[in-house]
Amino acid sequence: MKLSKYKLSYTASSLRVNDTLLVLNNQGNEDYIDQAIGNGKSSTGKRIRKEIQDRLNNLTQEQLEFLKSGSLDDAKKIIFLSICKTYEFIYEFVIEVLRSKILNFDYTITEGDYISFYNYKAALHPELENLSESSQYKIKQVLFKILEEANIIDSVRTKSVQHQYLTEEMITLILKDNPSYAKIFFMTDKDIQINYEKLN
Repeated sequence: MKLSKYKLSYTASSLRVNDTLLVLNNQGNEDYIDQAIGNGKSSTGKRIRKEIQDRLNNLTQEQLEFLKSGSLDDAKKIIFLSICKTYEFIYEFVIEVLRSKILNFDYTITEGDYISFYNYKAALHPELENLSESSQYKIKQVLFKILEEANIIDSVRTKSVQHQYLTEEMITLILKDNPSYAKIFFMTDKDIQINYEKLN
């Protein structure tokens, strides 16, 4: 079975909480957004805006409303959720590497962890194999920047995975959408099941 290609355009934009809220709250005012987030360069702003809009399009209406009204920490988590829903490469890295390690009380992401993950995925996804060295560096660099900005890791330098705390409202918003996405915040299968059963 041929796997679909990874969408790797997340390199255009890291977490960008303020810019995401700007896009969300100014729908229909694209010229203003492009100038604002592109620092006066509308072509740059347009590229970033389109990437952010793609992410927002993958959130449910309830998640979008929560993003508008929630705290900064809530906003970071919802935007990180939108990123994991948009880019399978990031979702799989978080689930297969970070979650696996933290559930085994191993909190440090090594260079070898990333290389092993990348090489395994490249065997399944030829588009990774064909990337230039500079592009490979860029997707790794922005991936870890997103993880740092979302407080999933402490920093891009030490790459220590952080335990996550979710409010009841956040858990509900995720589980009503798709329980598998609770795993990006390192919830155990048992906790996901218990909380999901409460909803039904």
